[in-house]
Amino acid sequence: MAEVEIGSGKSARRGYALDEISIVPSRRTRDPEDVDISWRLDAFDFALPVIAAPADSVVSPKTATAFDRLGALATLNLEGLWTRYEDPEPLLEEIAALSGPGVTRRLQEIYREPIKAELVTQRIREVAASGAVTCGAVTPQRASELAPALMAGELNVLVIMGTAVSAEHVSKGGAPLNLKSFIRELDIPVIVGSCASFQAALHLMRTGAVGILVGVGEGVSSSTRSVLGIGAPQATALSDAAGARSQHLEETGVYVQVISQGGTVRGGDIAKAMACGADAVMMGAPLARALEAPGLGVHFGPDASNQSVPRGLPVAVDRHASLEEILCGPGHFADGSTNLTGALRSAMAMCGYANIREFHKAEVVLGASTGHSR
Repeated sequence: MAEVEIGSGKSARRGYALDEISIVPSRRTRDPEDVDISWRLDAFDFALPVIAAPADSVVSPKTATAFDRLGALATLNLEGLWTRYEDPEPLLEEIAALSGPGVTRRLQEIYREPIKAELVTQRIREVAASGAVTCGAVTPQRASELAPALMAGELNVLVIMGTAVSAEHVSKGGAPLNLKSFIRELDIPVIVGSCASFQAALHLMRTGAVGILVGVGEGVSSSTRSVLGIGAPQATALSDAAGARSQHLEETGVYVQVISQGGTVRGGDIAKAMACGADAVMMGAPLARALEAPGLGVHFGPDASNQSVPRGLPVAVDRHASLEEILCGPGHFADGSTNLTGALRSAMAMCGYANIREFHKAEVVLGASTGHSR
């Protein structure tokens, strides 16, 4: 991609957000019922290409089982309220009622409670007891420390997640996590991220991860771009990651799942993410709108309570539908906020594609979008 000169001595690539593109219908159409939107993560098959983000406002042990029944995967934040407190529900009620300039300080106080290894194991087992696939997220800084508790709970899928995760971390303060060695020793499927460039995606794929998260600073409740100034437009980041996946597949014969993280709010956003190369999407705020969501009408991500550089605030969301209606329909709102997977299925049918990998080939154009990704 050609670079644009910003000024003397500095050039940049032009990047594109999901809201700047549209998918072009092809000469062939299909019945939506004939479209397959399922996907596979290692040995696990899912009917819906949706992963619930590891936000305490979205996923609890109870809602994790609800996501599983619908065919989606839910990621429990194993460094969140559910592993710090025996009963976090009163705190979730308090957070939902917070307002004013002291919100961040109070969040930091609540999340200052230490993580308890026994609660990590207990929460995993609570989800497993329902027969659901267990998936939990940890940061790279705590992955080694919490590994024994993860294994004791017999976690099915691990997500190692940070604002921007790299395969090569340089530090003078001690030995950092070696992702490649850690993933090999765990012997369970691992998703890592997030990243936003071809090279970073390729390096993460080479760690042995079965999936990578793509997207930095794209979340509705995230202020990463204003606080840190880092990120990349999501359509470009996904296309770069898809290119890295093709190179990795050619080199190794291994297909790594590309998972879009952030920037997907409505059904059309999911379809455009898939057209740019995503195999699945990780969503937070749209799912926090569910009547069953533990956030009680407020959504906030893990970075909102960061003890030194908080990057986000609790955001009020309109709780207007059940989790099933949001994911699978029927939709009763014309803004694309319900029946998200039905919208994806319809978009694929209108373009004539039978499954998600075929949909990666869809033609996209610039400047034709009428919706808003955020």
